[in-house]
Amino acid sequence: MQKGTKQVSSNRAAYHEDYVEDKLEAGIALTGTEVKSIRRGSINLKDSYCVFKNGECMVHGLHISPYKEGNIFNPDPLRERRLLLHKTEIRKWGAEVQRSGYTVVPLAVYLKDSRVKLELGLCKGKKLYDKRDSAAKRDADREIERKLKER
Repeated sequence: MQKGTKQVSSNRAAYHEDYVEDKLEAGIALTGTEVKSIRRGSINLKDSYCVFKNGECMVHGLHISPYKEGNIFNPDPLRERRLLLHKTEIRKWGAEVQRSGYTVVPLAVYLKDSRVKLELGLCKGKKLYDKRDSAAKRDADREIERKLKER
């Protein structure tokens, strides 16, 4: 059994599109061939989001490519998958999503002690002018770093 963490994939677009207010680690219910595919890095987090229903948290739009060496029973790459969270966490974040207009977005997938974990973010959408401000601030910081290196 391997120890430590290894990041498999990240959702960089989520940081561009949304303000990430809070983060949470969740397990994910997978089949064996899905785990093997994730270990190879065949996962895409773009356009994925979480939905709370019936006291459970489900992730939609998470694309896990079929495992090539698998059999004919490989699951659908875009099926909804159940997230493994504590009941209090589900209630708390579910209430935030309903009340305040937040969205729960997967930010990263990583292996932690040979288990697949999903980092979730409680996000609020950015407006277009917020995205421009973020880009301008990032460019200014890069320019400052360049000037400091030259000195």
